[in-house]
Amino acid sequence: MTITLDDARALDARDPLRAHRDRFLIDPDTIYLDGNSLGALPRASRARIAEAVDEQWGRDLIRSWNKHGWLAAPERIGAKIAPLIGARPAEVIVADSTSVNLFKLLGAALAARPGRKIILSEPGNFPTDLYIAQGVADALPGVELRTLAAGAIADAIDEEVAVVLLTHVHYKTGRMLDMAGITRAAHAKGALVLWDLSHSAGAVPVDLNGCDADLAVGCGYKYLNGGPGAPAFLFVAERLQAELNSPLSGWMGHAAPFAFGDDYAAAPGIRRFLCGTPPILAMTALEAGVEEFAGVDRDALFAKSRALTGLFIDLVEARCAGHGFDLVTPRDPALRGSHVSFRHGEAYPICQAMIARGVIGDFRAPDIFRCGFTPLYTGYGDVWRAVDILADIMDTRAWDKDTYRIVLPVT
Repeated sequence: MTITLDDARALDARDPLRAHRDRFLIDPDTIYLDGNSLGALPRASRARIAEAVDEQWGRDLIRSWNKHGWLAAPERIGAKIAPLIGARPAEVIVADSTSVNLFKLLGAALAARPGRKIILSEPGNFPTDLYIAQGVADALPGVELRTLAAGAIADAIDEEVAVVLLTHVHYKTGRMLDMAGITRAAHAKGALVLWDLSHSAGAVPVDLNGCDADLAVGCGYKYLNGGPGAPAFLFVAERLQAELNSPLSGWMGHAAPFAFGDDYAAAPGIRRFLCGTPPILAMTALEAGVEEFAGVDRDALFAKSRALTGLFIDLVEARCAGHGFDLVTPRDPALRGSHVSFRHGEAYPICQAMIARGVIGDFRAPDIFRCGFTPLYTGYGDVWRAVDILADIMDTRAWDKDTYRIVLPVT
């Protein structure tokens, strides 16, 4: 039986996370289903950034590196992210971008497995993951990037593979991989695994230590609500930190950065994976976003993610039956992340028509209509109203306008 809007509002009234929605600046006329691309603005972020600009930078100037903890920010914020990904505080640090962190950890993994020359990934992985892996392979003699369907990865790991690079929740399909099983298969052959958590952290259960994970990266601007282009984070298991060295030996990763010596000596622990000067204003915003998870019942958070995605699937299939939507995301809640994708031949104009009606989802080429559900601020009523609008757009063919179609350049 399809639920009604009143049913959805009743679910919102009983939602143990309902108070968190008011902590975000969301236009009441907008249904925001794209927090898996860019998280909403926490209200607390504005005051935190203003204070960092006016007081810390404006008044205290360079004294703020110590007085306001600027130097300690990468480790401090990393420690706040750690509980969301099943890591220890000393295993996570905030630095650079996801792409740069991928480069650092791939390079470190290859150096730690001499004689092994294969980076193993899957076709269709998030493009930057493959691009960075290709760049690393091009830069190192004999190194090769191989790709296989995700289901074949575990059986394909052999003594040639140095590192397996996979995304925990696929950016397009929303499919979640078996982190524990693949990691176990890699370890059996002596390989390392590098997990991309960009579409996982803050929305679905991640247990890096429980899975005996080696390495991970993730971005700060999706479910962690750190703002556009927020700094990323990386994880290195404590058992590997002394063994691995970053190929980007910047001064902030030095054991004694303010001794200003000519020769590089890596810092102990996770700090050796820093490189350049931390972007303090961006880190201030990220820290405010991460702190929105303080005190949140993570079981309730992840259960809501599964419930929201399940509701969206059920409503689209019931209300939009016969309109050509093909579910791409796994139906099993244990196998999917916090976004849902449907394939449709007119996915792009449908997405544009939805945006014109105040429902912000997104499109992924060539034919994916994708909606993300951020459990901290997305409500069940949002899901119901979004599908109600989608059904109307499909029933009336409101998407069928030239203004909603991709205009290709003339060649």
